[in-house]
Amino acid sequence: MKNKSFLSKIFMAIVLSSILIVAGCSTAETESESEGESSGDKVAVDIFQFKVEFKDQFEEIIALYEEENSDVEMSVQTVGGGNDYAASLKSQMASGKEPVIFNIGGPTDVEEYREYLTDLSDTEAASLALEGTLNGIEEDGKVWGLPFAQEGYGLIYNKEIIEKAGINPEELTTFEALEEAIATIDSQKEELGLEAAFALPAKELWVMGNHLANHYIAPEFNSDIMAAYEAETINFEYGDQMKRMLDLQNQYSVQPVLSLDYSQQVEQLFSLGKVAMIQQGNWVYPTIDQMDAELAENNIGMIPMPFEGDLSDHLPVGVPQYWVVNKNASEEQQQAAKDFLDWMYTSDIGKDFVLNEFKFVPAYEGYDSEKIADPLSKVVYDYSSEGKTIGWTFMSTPVGWNEDVLAANFQRYISGDMEWQEVLDEAKAAWEKSRQ
Repeated sequence: MKNKSFLSKIFMAIVLSSILIVAGCSTAETESESEGESSGDKVAVDIFQFKVEFKDQFEEIIALYEEENSDVEMSVQTVGGGNDYAASLKSQMASGKEPVIFNIGGPTDVEEYREYLTDLSDTEAASLALEGTLNGIEEDGKVWGLPFAQEGYGLIYNKEIIEKAGINPEELTTFEALEEAIATIDSQKEELGLEAAFALPAKELWVMGNHLANHYIAPEFNSDIMAAYEAETINFEYGDQMKRMLDLQNQYSVQPVLSLDYSQQVEQLFSLGKVAMIQQGNWVYPTIDQMDAELAENNIGMIPMPFEGDLSDHLPVGVPQYWVVNKNASEEQQQAAKDFLDWMYTSDIGKDFVLNEFKFVPAYEGYDSEKIADPLSKVVYDYSSEGKTIGWTFMSTPVGWNEDVLAANFQRYISGDMEWQEVLDEAKAAWEKSRQ
């Protein structure tokens, strides 16, 4: 019995030792797996970006990059442009789920997100950025962002409709000429199969507060982004012209304009031939192309909005947003983000996507301008190469001012709840208060 008891004790000791060994191995494996998730067999790079127009193409290029770089795992979240993106980005940052790569605009956004920004001056893309494309994003040799592309906006028109109405778009260089042409189109809208001459998406604050307004604000600051950023006040020297352009679009637009959004303007109305003209930029080309490839390729053009002064034949051209890298991310994530952005803008595959899939006007050296893919981007490139551009000073106005103050009051003016002078007075006061 004693021998059996002794053997039993030995057996139990062996079993317990085995359990402890297995448990120890299991614990070690769990710890190792946990470390693998945090430091990562793959480096996780989350992207939060605003450009809905190239969402599918951007996800495609990410997939191609992951095929070439199996040690990187990327994810992208796309949020609609303008004010929606700005508000969503703030919410994203406040939630603690900070992306590794995200987008900001000019110097106003640099100031707001400075604590998150990594210096990108050591990237190849930064060294190849075209002159002027880093204005407002570069400080003391540090480059806080890499430009998406160059973009321009104006009045996009349907060539066939304009020609049927007997109008030469090249002659629409003054308010008088444009107003006469739009009235002519309006008088023929039933014959031309139109709902209206224009489609003004006044529901979209950015269309009015950023783009329309900038055409008549930038000249006050000589199209200088930093001059606008440093200005303590705004005088609306060309406020009468701004009102005239807003009134014209509103008068001859599909109604009600205050419920008309970007998608309806571009997809349901312009792309389907229901309006002759819209105020938009070359970024709408992929959407028009998806809706009607023939229209996109052969039947659209773009001209500047009228301006009485030295900039009467100039087109607003600028960098829509910049890619930035979150310095709160790990060093591995920051480097992976830089590597991806460099690859996207400097590799042969990336450059082909930039030109032919994204339909971008490049903001970097090393591209064949002859390969610019669409007619709207060619217009932007031509104006840019000729130096006939108006700067995008809406990137450097006080935070939220363009949409939350100016455009919101444009809406009140359109609805009849505010006089035009009140619009300007409130906007001026808000600018000055912000800059104190």
